[in-house]
Amino acid sequence: MERIEAELFTTGGNDAVVRLPGRRLPGVLVQGDSLHILRTDAAELVEACDRGDLTDARDAAGLLLAGLDALLERYATALEDHEIPRPY
Repeated sequence: MERIEAELFTTGGNDAVVRLPGRRLPGVLVQGDSLHILRTDAAELVEACDRGDLTDARDAAGLLLAGLDALLERYATALEDHEIPRPY
């Protein structure tokens, strides 16, 4: 394990926005349990598609999209707060 200093753009939590040394832009640090939830939502979407269950697929897709939207909003807000242009 290597110890480094990183810039923290948000409070900690399950999805901190940080910039690692040598990187121009910050990224989102997602805790393992939160990452597992996103992966579970994606797996449920795939399983519902395999079954042809559009209602369950739509529900699973909605959960996945909401989780990703929350991460992206936190990222965008952190960039805006620190006057860093979005890379997209």
